[in-house]
Amino acid sequence: MSRLGTILTAMITPFDTSGNLDSKEAARIANWLVERGNDGLVIAGSTGEGLTLDANERRALFGAVKAAIAGRATMIANVGTNDVRSTIRAGKEAQEAGADALLVVVPPYAKPTQGGMLEFFGAVADATALPVVVYNVPGRTAANMLPATLIELNRRHSNIVGVKESSGDLKQIATIVRDRPANFTVWSGDDHLFLPSLAVGADGVVGVSSHLCSREYRTMAEAFARGDVTQAASIHNGLLDLTDALFTVSSPIAVKWAMGELGFKVGRCRPPLDELPPALVQRLRPLIASYLTTA
Repeated sequence: MSRLGTILTAMITPFDTSGNLDSKEAARIANWLVERGNDGLVIAGSTGEGLTLDANERRALFGAVKAAIAGRATMIANVGTNDVRSTIRAGKEAQEAGADALLVVVPPYAKPTQGGMLEFFGAVADATALPVVVYNVPGRTAANMLPATLIELNRRHSNIVGVKESSGDLKQIATIVRDRPANFTVWSGDDHLFLPSLAVGADGVVGVSSHLCSREYRTMAEAFARGDVTQAASIHNGLLDLTDALFTVSSPIAVKWAMGELGFKVGRCRPPLDELPPALVQRLRPLIASYLTTA
């Protein structure tokens, strides 16, 4: 298992009724997620509406979460932007706040070349002593980091230690697993591909559904590891309706609503994300019912 963990959740960011960061509630959510078996938390990522947070909010959020989890889980701080200077600056702030690693997304909007990615991530890696996890999510960034680029980054920079792979392409995931060096971690970044990714050799998940089903994910991964594919597949198939519903609209709209139903004061998403449509509310309610009694 990676020292950063197997079951990681990309945590939502709670806002108060005025739309301001609620650090106290963030600490409460982080503690609850760790108690439910998460090995680590990714903070201020896309699920955490990271691009809507200013520098002061990021620092406050990192500090609150780090204090709440108190060494019981890892904190991976998302600091990626499409500007290398801003990313390096945010990485230094995250390191000061006690982050265990940095998550850095392929720069969005810019549509960098593979050579540009090598230069960008190399500069970030050289500027920090922390482990760096690449976040490859072409559906959000419009640029796909190819496996050869990822492996070359690790060859050049030993502190680039893994990837949250959200290409949705199992061939690409398998290629990374085949070509990676020892101790390079591959996490599925797509909830519905967690078990298929394990089947081609990946190591874990950075999930959204795991706000709710981290215990099932743990049981599924353990079943697969001991060769009980039937049990693992049964758990995977039993979660398909939940994961599908949570991603029917742009994340984190649905999962934030679900966490609100569990009693957390999450607030609404910041614009341009809006409210959960009423039809999806009705679809999700029965799917989260079993979690209401364990919150």
